[in-house]
Amino acid sequence: MATVAPFNWQVRVYYEDTDAGGVVYHSQYLNFMERARTEWLRNLGFEQTYLRDDLDVMIVVCNAQLDFKKPAKFNDLLTITSEIVKIGRSSFEVAQTITIESVTAASTILVQGLVKVACVNPHTFRPVAIPKEILLKLE
Repeated sequence: MATVAPFNWQVRVYYEDTDAGGVVYHSQYLNFMERARTEWLRNLGFEQTYLRDDLDVMIVVCNAQLDFKKPAKFNDLLTITSEIVKIGRSSFEVAQTITIESVTAASTILVQGLVKVACVNPHTFRPVAIPKEILLKLE
């Protein structure tokens, strides 16, 4: 199944993202990934408000697996790559990788993640099929 090309989004690490050791706090990587998926959906033409108000759907995380390789630090410029790896009836899985560019080498992988998101009705929070309009952009 051919899917949409990987999407890259960059984020700068601020002090508020770091812990007492000066490195990015582990849960902050989930926030970076969430922002990247939101920007990816926006790039495809799907604002969160449009999904909720016009398509009557919300996209929620139902599973996340992270593998931490190396820490990010204050002021690092990170790239989050998001790529669809599986599409189901009401959910899809997104592989996400957080990297940092190096002056002396190729980009270094800091975190790898697999996030499963589900489409739910915004009123009942019960699963619903992925809207056709979204499927057309994903496939």
